[in-house]
Amino acid sequence: MEIILTQDVEKLGFCNEIITVKNGYARNFLFPKGLAILATESAKKSLQEKLNQQAKKEKGQIEEANKIVDKLSKLNISIKANVSEDGTKLFGSIKASQLIEVISNEGIEINAKFIKLPKIKMLGDYEAEIRINRSVSTTIPFKVVAK
Repeated sequence: MEIILTQDVEKLGFCNEIITVKNGYARNFLFPKGLAILATESAKKSLQEKLNQQAKKEKGQIEEANKIVDKLSKLNISIKANVSEDGTKLFGSIKASQLIEVISNEGIEINAKFIKLPKIKMLGDYEAEIRINRSVSTTIPFKVVAK
């Protein structure tokens, strides 16, 4: 089912984005909470007009998002974690909040709900996908090292 998001939804998308979700998810969760509307032809046309008007405003936001991407690409990120006795397995796992803490120490503010991390339970090199804006996203490498 195609829907139009009316608000930013964590791990799904940004406001005014057309996405496809399962029927039950839309009917039972998104529609009752007012997070989305059905993507009919008339709704798509009005959304397109609204997006055309917002495009002028977003040019500045996109430039700022690209600056953040440049800063992120220059970072050498390593997250320290507690390790078990064998030296490779972690106690627990690495969460987005830990990555955000390291990035914020460098002076870059990122919203946690737009970071996608793989399951991290071992030491090693990983990549995180970060959506900064509706049209700007990046993948940053980072290392998980022992404390």
